[in-house]
Amino acid sequence: MRRTLPLPFPLPLPRRRTAVPPAACAFALVAALALTACGSSDGGGGETGDGGSSGGKTRTVRTLFGDVKVAETPRRVVVLDTAELDSALTLGVKPVGATHTDAASGFPAYLPREKLAGVKDVGEMMNPNLEAIAELDPDLILTSKVRHGDKYKELSAIAPTVMTENTGFPWRENFQLHADALGRKTEAAKAVAAYRAHAAEVTAALGGTAKAAATRVNVVRFVEGADIRIYGKRNYIATILADVGLGRPPVTDRAKDGFSYDVSPEKIDLADADVIFHATYGDPAKAKRTATLGSGLWKGLTAVKKGKVFPVEDQLWIQGIGYTAAGRILDELRTDLTK
Repeated sequence: MRRTLPLPFPLPLPRRRTAVPPAACAFALVAALALTACGSSDGGGGETGDGGSSGGKTRTVRTLFGDVKVAETPRRVVVLDTAELDSALTLGVKPVGATHTDAASGFPAYLPREKLAGVKDVGEMMNPNLEAIAELDPDLILTSKVRHGDKYKELSAIAPTVMTENTGFPWRENFQLHADALGRKTEAAKAVAAYRAHAAEVTAALGGTAKAAATRVNVVRFVEGADIRIYGKRNYIATILADVGLGRPPVTDRAKDGFSYDVSPEKIDLADADVIFHATYGDPAKAKRTATLGSGLWKGLTAVKKGKVFPVEDQLWIQGIGYTAAGRILDELRTDLTK
């Protein structure tokens, strides 16, 4: 399956609407809010704190789209993807709004419910509701160019918008930019240190670096409407496996752009490894998981014969893309690989 960019999960289809096109409504509302902000000193809300529309102190954050002035301590943050949501919560910031990845799952289930209480759903990840975002009177919007680069002008008219270029593989660098925008560099340093220590503990639990490297691990994703993905070495989950020091089978080097090597059920034997973790996006039958796991080729894999196959949550292992998700994944790796 051809991709122009190595996205970490399939993009949900935009909802069909009738009547006035949403972009037109959003642009009109955004323009109106921008004019109002220019003539107002209180920012339209009492919870914005210092910065943005309140006329308080600001900082300059260097981004893909140039320097962006943000509030010294953003108080009303809107995040438009799972990586930004994970980053904000990891850094102790509860967004006022966030997008969802699909209508059924909403926000990632691995995130603590109490930390998401009160966060407004502002639409599908690839089709955010600009009117809903503007109504929240944000003082910062976090997202990426790969997701919403075409909406940068409209989003910037609502609030200072900080975009990373991509998502997935560069998640650690993206996290640092999120921390800079949120004014949480100290908290970021603590999160990174805790993660590194956690990864080292998992490596030790597996018997040390040599034993970890000798264990060949594959991550397989069954995706509704697409081929089966054998994940390569340039994606979010691959970085975590590498931080633990786990080995990877040669097939991972075939991955296009390092992201994934896509196969049909008839070639699932290429996923052979000592250990296999598999996730599913969408309906298991339509994603070919049901048929594949019942096939002779699957049952003949080394990991299957050894009882070293583990189903994992797609929202955590693939969609999470942050330090909170990474901590949970490290715990699961330790549990499963020491059985």
